[in-house]
Amino acid sequence: MITGRPAALLALGAFGLAVAGLLGDPSGAWPWVVALALFVVLLALCAFDFAVAAPLGDVRLSRDGERSCWLGESTSVALTVHNDSPRLLRARVRDAWVPSAGPSPYEHLVDLDPGAVSVLETRLTPTRRGDRPAVCVTLRSYGPLGFAYRQHRARTAAARTPAWTLRVYPRFEARRLLPEKMSRLRVLDGAVVTRGRGQGTEFDALREYVIGDDVRSIDWRASARRSDVVVRSWRPERDRRVLCVLDTGRTSAARIGDEPRLDAGIDAALLLAMLAARAGDRVDLLAVDTAVRAAVANPGKRTLLWQLVTAMAPLSPALVETDFGLVASEVLRRERKRALVVLFTALEPGALAEGLLPVLPRLAARHRVVVAAVHDPALDTLAAAPRTSTGAVYRAAAAHRALVERDRVRQALTRYGVDVIDAPVEQFASKVADTYLALKRIGRL
Repeated sequence: MITGRPAALLALGAFGLAVAGLLGDPSGAWPWVVALALFVVLLALCAFDFAVAAPLGDVRLSRDGERSCWLGESTSVALTVHNDSPRLLRARVRDAWVPSAGPSPYEHLVDLDPGAVSVLETRLTPTRRGDRPAVCVTLRSYGPLGFAYRQHRARTAAARTPAWTLRVYPRFEARRLLPEKMSRLRVLDGAVVTRGRGQGTEFDALREYVIGDDVRSIDWRASARRSDVVVRSWRPERDRRVLCVLDTGRTSAARIGDEPRLDAGIDAALLLAMLAARAGDRVDLLAVDTAVRAAVANPGKRTLLWQLVTAMAPLSPALVETDFGLVASEVLRRERKRALVVLFTALEPGALAEGLLPVLPRLAARHRVVVAAVHDPALDTLAAAPRTSTGAVYRAAAAHRALVERDRVRQALTRYGVDVIDAPVEQFASKVADTYLALKRIGRL
């Protein structure tokens, strides 16, 4: 293939010949002869440049680097170019990724002697979680004059591109809340003294009475046998089951602020899982719409976070109506014993009234159910906006109606004994963790 240099030289020469022809004899044939000679010379130079350029069949490509990172962080992936040809390789390498991978720089210039190796580093700053694949490596081998180059066709270039996929884990912003929630858990466990001693719900052991103990905890029979005052010590419930259910249907695609509702649910589920695991409970995960998209059952405590983020990273909202009958059947099949089921969904009347409410009685009869939804602040903004036009009046009326229907759905869920969380995205993960701690304190898991 020919670059723009010969064309520029040919255009410049044609312009000079045209000027010379206007100043000289316009009827003369010599300008055309010179133009033809210039064209033939440039064509010969292009053919020579193409023939001397290093052949691409003798160039090998390989990759090395990180295969995962957290959303909001940067990482590097190296592309290694091996010049196995006997000629000098003058090349422009374009390493193309999907735009959401945030690659930089987009292309590299290399000069490789025969048998030499060059490592080209691409900095990736992903803007979306999930799998971000490398698309294609385009390699152009130039001749010494820069008049022509060799380049594979798109299909051949894609086949020769080293496969590489960067898995981007979800942004775990709620991690900053974990120390505060853990301190509350230690108070609940009685390990920290505040105004009074922490009080759990499961009997732990008998110990001697000390000043400050609740007199209602005195075991009078054991005190009579030991001839000393002893009290019962309690601890929070342990080894309970917590199941996080992510609704990946159409309602999870709605953007609340700068991120989809699904991402807010993932963030809250990660905080709840880490807190429950450190409290001694077992955490499971289920992501469902019309099919089970991800499932994590009984992960180890040491690998809990990595198993969860690995399963959640590729999740994306599906533009289908969630099958809550499938959700209920999967929960009942997987959790034989009583468990805390936290359903991350949306308080949308159409989806919940027709899908969740019919199957909720048999689900609530076996498990403790919490429905967690992110509140959309746009509804409050529209409802409180000034009515300066007919359109503003209609928008405010629609927002009021949506808020009233949400309250109606919340009341319907509460009648079945379901705890409902409806909080803004900034407070959502904290509210979910607080609900878990409150249920643990009163022994309702």
